[in-house]
Amino acid sequence: MTLGRAAFLFAASILAGAVNSVAGGGTLLSFPAAIAVGLPPIVANATNAVAMVPGSLAAAWTYRRSLAGLGRLTTTLAVPGIAGALVGALILRHTPQRLFDGIVPWLVLGATLIILTQGLVTRARKHAASGTEAALPSAPPTKTPLPAPLALPALPTSLLVTIGLQFVVSVYGGYFGAAMGIVMLAFLGHITLPGESAPLGMHQMNAVKNVLAVSINAAASIDFIIHGLVRPAPAVLMAAGAITGGIAGGRLGRRARPKQVRRLIVAIGFAMTGLLAWRRYG
Repeated sequence: MTLGRAAFLFAASILAGAVNSVAGGGTLLSFPAAIAVGLPPIVANATNAVAMVPGSLAAAWTYRRSLAGLGRLTTTLAVPGIAGALVGALILRHTPQRLFDGIVPWLVLGATLIILTQGLVTRARKHAASGTEAALPSAPPTKTPLPAPLALPALPTSLLVTIGLQFVVSVYGGYFGAAMGIVMLAFLGHITLPGESAPLGMHQMNAVKNVLAVSINAAASIDFIIHGLVRPAPAVLMAAGAITGGIAGGRLGRRARPKQVRRLIVAIGFAMTGLLAWRRYG
C-alpha cells in the first residue's frame, strides 16, 4: 500500500470513528475507502469490522457516565447482539464473492436511505410537536383531564421486543453493519426503564449503542480473524484512525449538529452507491 493510500484510509477511518460515536453510519466512509485502496469487498468488510472495534470501545468510554443505571439493560441486549453477529458473520463467509459484489451497492443504498429516513422522521416529529403546542392555547377550557401522552409499554414488554430487534439488527451488523448504530438508536428510544416516566435520553441511548456496537463488531471480528478474512496492516491502520475519531467524536458529541453530519453521510452514501454499482454493473 502506498503512503497516499494509507493516509487516505487513515483519514476515512478517523471520520468513520467520529461519526459512529455520535450516531452511526461511519461504515459508509471506511468500507468504501478500504475497497478504494484495493481490498476485495468481503475482505474490506471483515477488515473494517475488526478496525471499528477499538473505535467503538473508545467512543463507549467517553460516554461511560451516561451508562449509569443501564448495566442490566446493556448486558441483556449484548447477548442477542453477540448471537446475531455470529450468525451474520457465518452468512458472510458463505456468500460467494461475486454475489457479495452485486449485493454491496444495494446494502450501501439501503443504509443511506435509513439515515435519510431518520432525518425526515425527526423533522416530522418536531413539526407535529410544535403544531400541537401551538394549538393548545386556543383550546376551549374544560374540566375534563387531558389524556396522558401515548407511551410504549415499560419493561419487560418493550424489552422483549427490543431483544428480538437487537438480534435481527446484529445479524445485519455481522454481515455488513453500515447504519447499524442508527437502527439501534431508533428502537432504543422506545425503551422505558422501571420507575421512569420517559424513554431513554439521547446520551443514554448513545452510550448503550456504543457498548453494543463493541460486542457485535468484536464477535464478528473474532469469527473473521479465525477464518482468515482480515488483512492485518490495513486493520491496524484503520483501527488507529477509528480510535482517534471515536475519542474526538465522543467528546464533541454533545455539540455536534446531527443534521449536518447526516447530510454529509447521505451525500457520500449516494455517491458510493453509484460508484460501487458502476464498478459492478458498468
